[in-house]
Amino acid sequence: MKTLVIASQKGGAGKTTIAAHLAVAAELAGSGPAVLIDTDPQGSLAAWWNSREAAAPALAAASLAELPAKLEALKAAGFKLAVIDTPPAITDAIRDVVKLADLVLIPTRPSPHDLRAVGSTVDIAQDAARPFAFAVTQAKPTARLTVQAVAALSAHGPVAPAIVHDRVDYAASMVDGRTVQETDPKGRSADEIGQLLSFVLERMNAKKQTKKKETL
Repeated sequence: MKTLVIASQKGGAGKTTIAAHLAVAAELAGSGPAVLIDTDPQGSLAAWWNSREAAAPALAAASLAELPAKLEALKAAGFKLAVIDTPPAITDAIRDVVKLADLVLIPTRPSPHDLRAVGSTVDIAQDAARPFAFAVTQAKPTARLTVQAVAALSAHGPVAPAIVHDRVDYAASMVDGRTVQETDPKGRSADEIGQLLSFVLERMNAKKQTKKKETL
C-alpha cells in the first residue's frame, strides 16, 4: 500500500479538495481500493465523505498516535492507496505523519504569499527524508503568475505538470460528496485530476521501477 500525505502550511491551498479528488480518481482508474484519513481537526474531509452516497473510497478513523498501526491494518485489509489530509499548521504531529508518506504532495496557489510559505513544508519532508512534489492549485487560466509560480517551485523540487485551475465545478461537486470526475467526467477539471493522479502514482512508484531496472 502506498501512502500519500497532502500537506501545506498555508491554509486555503485546497488540500481537502485534492485529497478527495485523488482518492476518487484512483478508484475510477482501477488503482484502488483507496482509503481516506482525515487528521485535520476541522474534519472537512470526513464531512465531505459523510455526505457521499458512494461507498468508495473508504474513510478510516485514526488518531495520530494510532496512525502507524492503522496504516498497517489497512494494508493487511487490501487497500492499495491511503490519502491523508493534514491541518494547515506546522506541528510535531504533522512531522510524524509526513514520516509515514511514500510521497508528500504540497498544494500551492500561485501567489507570492503561498510561494513564500512552502519552505516550512519542504523542510519537514526533507528532515523526514520523504519524497515530495508540488501541485499548483486554484490557478487562473492564462495567468502569467501561474507560469512564474511553476518556475519558482521547480527550483525547489518536482512540480506536477497538471495545473489545477480555479473553477466553480470543484467546489460545486464537493457539496454533495462527489468530485468533478463524477459530475463531469469529460470536463477539463476531470482531465486535470486524472493527469495529477498519474503524476502522483508515477512519483510513488519511481523507486520500485528503478529497482526493477537494476535487477534486469
